[in-house]
Amino acid sequence: MTSTPAKSPSASATGLLCFVLLLGGGSGLLHEWFGWIHFMGFVRFLVPEGHEILGYVVMVALGVAVGAAGERRARRARG
Repeated sequence: MTSTPAKSPSASATGLLCFVLLLGGGSGLLHEWFGWIHFMGFVRFLVPEGHEILGYVVMVALGVAVGAAGERRARRARG
């Protein structure tokens, strides 16, 4: 039986940051486009007023970039 190696603290942090950015940006875009409820309402404080769409798109793009960088770093650490 093989055991999976424990995730490093940096891999856990990048995974959490990726999740928050993707989910927050996506829910912000849904709120702006369709008027749905904000699932993660605190992200509205991260986006300048009047630039909501662009801000949420940037959040989604940053989430993808952080997730890809974290995955690449984890793959490199595994060997």
